[in-house]
Amino acid sequence: MTFKVGLIGARGHVGEALIRIIDTHPALSLGFVSSRERTGELLSAHISGLSEDLTYSNVPFAALGQHAVDVFVLALPNGKAAECVEVIARERPDACVIDLSADYRFDADWYYGLPELTRAQGQGVRRISNPGCYASAMQLAIAPMKDHLAGPTQCFGVSGYSGAGTTPSDKNDPQKLADNLMPYSLINHIHEREVARHCAPVEFIPHVAPHFRGITMTCNLHLSRKFELDEVRDLYRAAYVNEPLIRVQNDAPWVSEIASKHGVQLGGFSLDESGHRLVVVSVLDNLLKGAATQAIQNINIALGMNEFAGIDLERAV
Repeated sequence: MTFKVGLIGARGHVGEALIRIIDTHPALSLGFVSSRERTGELLSAHISGLSEDLTYSNVPFAALGQHAVDVFVLALPNGKAAECVEVIARERPDACVIDLSADYRFDADWYYGLPELTRAQGQGVRRISNPGCYASAMQLAIAPMKDHLAGPTQCFGVSGYSGAGTTPSDKNDPQKLADNLMPYSLINHIHEREVARHCAPVEFIPHVAPHFRGITMTCNLHLSRKFELDEVRDLYRAAYVNEPLIRVQNDAPWVSEIASKHGVQLGGFSLDESGHRLVVVSVLDNLLKGAATQAIQNINIALGMNEFAGIDLERAV
């Protein structure tokens, strides 16, 4: 059985990543790809190597119900999803909707899809909120120690500039980023609130770097009791031993090693002399595990397929 996917907001970097994964997925195919800026152009004019070509269309939100697809993927800016969701709920009530923005990450009626931590609630759901890229990196780094925290975790995050999207700004201008590290949203970033809701309180400090893709998240955890380093490593390995998209290692991972890969690398475990302060480094590709790969995991789970269908585990971590 093949499920049809409609992709709304396909011009961005995450849209391209989704198209590539869906193109080789054994049970998903594209029903339509909507992009106002590229209407009438072939996907192959922008994305090489596709096995099946389509033409970008401009589907008004009000007309989404006219398309007989099984899954609607909303790859839109924050604040734009509600109109789409309303139309789909009215005209395609059985369709699965996955929102890649932050619009429903705080809504209890939507499944929050970070599969390694929440997959037990994902079977058969029809409303999925895909976690943020920074938020995924933070939660996967913190979760194994969640029950041993003595206070908020300080998280120093550095993202490649693809995370700033395609609309021109200082944060995705290679000339302004050259030889630079750009801090922004230093207090009350939305991913800070997201992690606090779904995992544990954090104090998050984001930055943009000159590389294109990938996130490095350095997490400073304050622990409620003394730990030994081997005990910490064992907790992380036990938490993720059956997770093909997560690798736990001793050394601090490098973002260059995870770029264009589907998974997450965790490492660099360091304890201070008291055994109460732990530093962990998490790296992932913001366009893949931070967005597109995670969306595919969530779709697979919701539709009752193998969670990793269509995801090349040979280039996982």
